[in-house]
Amino acid sequence: QVQLVESGGGLVQAGGSLRLSCAASGGTFSSYVMGWFRQAPGKEREFVAAISWSGGNTNSRNSVKGRFTISRDNAKNTVYLQMDSLQPEDTAVYYCAAAKRVDTSPRGYDYWGQGTQVTVSS
Repeated sequence: QVQLVESGGGLVQAGGSLRLSCAASGGTFSSYVMGWFRQAPGKEREFVAAISWSGGNTNSRNSVKGRFTISRDNAKNTVYLQMDSLQPEDTAVYYCAAAKRVDTSPRGYDYWGQGTQVTVSS
């Protein structure tokens, strides 16, 4: 069974940066598309970014383009989300997830991390 363990969340002021990490074990990491999702109180879980098996293709939602960067290191079985210029509206629980196919819907992902809280103060 694939296990995903996230870290790196915390409290920052608007304009600050965080880097989230997600370490995978129990599967063939390089065979999975990896994605990041987030969920704020009272809202649906929403797509943030995804990266292909090789890392050659990435996608992100419009509201984070130019601010967030997804990357992966298959040798370390780890996916990252570098978040710069954070804004209060980025406040949410952030989840990493693994899928066999590219998707922007959480329904397309088979494995999920436990989530890590990101809070951005104004």
